[in-house]
Amino acid sequence: MQSMQNEYTPLDADELMNLAERIEHLPTADAEWVGRLYQECLRARMHEAELLSGPVGAEGGGEDSEFEAQLEQVALDAAEWLRTLWDVGYMGAGSFPSQPRSAFPLVDLEDVHKSSLFARIREGKRPLPFPPPTRQGLPWHDLVESQEETHQVDAEIVRNESEQAVAAIIAACPDWGIVEEVVKDRVYIVQHRAKGPLFRLHLNHPAATLRREPPRWTRRIRLQDRGGVRSYTLEWTPADGGVQHVPLRAATWERAESEAGYWIASKHPQMYGQVRFERVD
Repeated sequence: MQSMQNEYTPLDADELMNLAERIEHLPTADAEWVGRLYQECLRARMHEAELLSGPVGAEGGGEDSEFEAQLEQVALDAAEWLRTLWDVGYMGAGSFPSQPRSAFPLVDLEDVHKSSLFARIREGKRPLPFPPPTRQGLPWHDLVESQEETHQVDAEIVRNESEQAVAAIIAACPDWGIVEEVVKDRVYIVQHRAKGPLFRLHLNHPAATLRREPPRWTRRIRLQDRGGVRSYTLEWTPADGGVQHVPLRAATWERAESEAGYWIASKHPQMYGQVRFERVD
């Protein structure tokens, strides 16, 4: 898949045609279904052009136009899903953390139905730029994004030859690292793959609880209103000092905080979920 310099800019006609040539070099099993999806994207693009060139309010609009718009959105969402599978490396019940990958993972209809990532994109949510923790093999987005702070889990601690706690297996996910052993054999600060929020793991045999830690840092989001044009900017303090002003594509405070969180997840994944935002007019 060709990554775009600007994810908000649609591919032009030349770029779309270049993709056809690249599909021909895929393995036969992948080329068949990727080619079919590519053809559907072309049909959606051609129909879009027809709608833009046709007269406003022409016959055949109404429900048909709405249905066609929904189909186009599905095509766009599918493209975003496939791009995320390749760039980020996770899908449905599977995970592909090793890079670079030489072949696209095999996807069938069952993967589409079971993929929480695809369902998330269809709901209008942006995918995380890194795989979230899993629970019994399935992506656990709510753990890093919801307001629910405490979860009942099955957990065990992995120790090295020196009996030092080095990792944790939580909800059948073995990718949790130990940040700190707060109370020996009982309380730990853990983080999934050194990315995202910190959690406090309490071992209360036979059960355990996983509680999200409060944010460690505060960063400002500043609203500016110039001539009736509102814009939001994240004020970020790099480790080497100074202030970096990050423009946010947002029209509301809520969207600004969402975009700021996504920027942190992309640029500083080890801090994602650990930053609270202060609103400054």
